[in-house]
Amino acid sequence: MPRTARDEGVLVIGLGRFGASIALTLEKLGTQVLAIDSSEELVQKYSGQLTHVVRADATQPEVLDQVGAADFSIAVVGVGTSIESSVLIAANLVDLGKPVIWAKAISAAHGRILQRIGCHHVVYPEADAGKRVAHLVNGRLMDFIEFDDDFAIVKMRPPREVQGKTLAQSDIRQRYGVTVVGVKSPGKDFTYAVPETMVAAHDLLIVSGRTELIEKFSHRA
Repeated sequence: MPRTARDEGVLVIGLGRFGASIALTLEKLGTQVLAIDSSEELVQKYSGQLTHVVRADATQPEVLDQVGAADFSIAVVGVGTSIESSVLIAANLVDLGKPVIWAKAISAAHGRILQRIGCHHVVYPEADAGKRVAHLVNGRLMDFIEFDDDFAIVKMRPPREVQGKTLAQSDIRQRYGVTVVGVKSPGKDFTYAVPETMVAAHDLLIVSGRTELIEKFSHRA
C-alpha cells in the first residue's frame, strides 16, 4: 500500500468478528484498509474480500515498522481473546506516536489498562451489544443507539395514543420530553417531522431524547 494511501487509511489488527466487520465495512465505504492477523486461516479467509491483508505478529514492534504502521492516521486493535496480546499491540502503537488508536476491550479492567497506556478510544462491543439488545427486548423499540450522555435515538412503532393525530395535536415533545425526528410510512420515503406530520398506526418513528423518557414513551398505551 503506498504511503499516501496509508496516511488516509486505517490499520486494522485482528480479524476476529469485530476486526473483520470493521475492515470490511470500511472498504465498502471507500476507505483504504490494511488488515493484519497472525492466523494464516483468517488471512486466507479474508484475502479475497479485503484489498490488503498481511499475516504478521503485531505484538512485535519490528513488524509494525515493516508494514508502515507509523504512516497510518488511525489504527484499530481488534484483538480480544488474548488480553496480553491486545495490550502489547496497543503499547507498540502508542510508541509510534502517530495513529489515533481504537481498541476493543473485553472487560472493564482490560479497558482501564488500554486507556492508561495511551489508547484514544476504548470500545466494549459485547457489553454495548448486550445493553442495546436489552432495550429492544424490553419494549417496542425496533432499533436503539445510545450515546455517552444518556441520550438515544431509536426506531419504534407509535404508541396508540398518538396514532391518527398530527405531531402538533399530540404535542409529543411537551408531554413526553422526546422529539420525533422523522416518520417512515410503508411504501413511502422517510420524511423529516414537522408539526403537521400525521402519525398512523403502521408508521415507523425516529425518536430522540433521554433514554429513560424514550422508554416511558414507548410503553404508552
